[in-house]
Amino acid sequence: MAVGALACARHRLPLAGEAVPAGFPSPAEEYLERPLDLNEYVAPRPEATFFVRVSGDSMIGAGIHHGDLLVVDRSQEPRPGNVVIALVDGEFTVKRLVREGEGLVLAPENEAYAPIALTPETEFSVWGVVRHVVHRV
Repeated sequence: MAVGALACARHRLPLAGEAVPAGFPSPAEEYLERPLDLNEYVAPRPEATFFVRVSGDSMIGAGIHHGDLLVVDRSQEPRPGNVVIALVDGEFTVKRLVREGEGLVLAPENEAYAPIALTPETEFSVWGVVRHVVHRV
C-alpha cells in the first residue's frame, strides 16, 4: 500500500447547481453554481488527510477496487461502520470496522476473504477513516 501526502494544486472548477439525471439530457450551462474546489470537498482538513492506493480486491463490495485512490482523514474518530486504514500486526489493510458482540472486527467486503478478529493479543491501530474513493470509469 503506497501512502502519499495530499498535494493538489488549487484549482476551482465549476459545479452544476443541480444533480445531473442519469437518463434524460439537460443543458448544464444554465445550472452552474459557485466554483467547486476539490481540495475543500475531499480534504477539509488537509493537514490530517492523505491518499493511499488500494492493492487487492477485498473491498469490492464497498466500491473499492484494485488501483483506486482512497482519501483518508486521520483526524476523524473511527466508528463501527466506517471503512478504515488499519495497522494489524505490523501490516496495513483497508477494511470496514464492525462491532461484533463486545469486540471489534475488521470486515472485508468480498466473500473470498475472512474477517480479522481483533483480540487482546492483536497489535492493532486505526491510521485513518476513508472519506472518499477515486477511481476511473
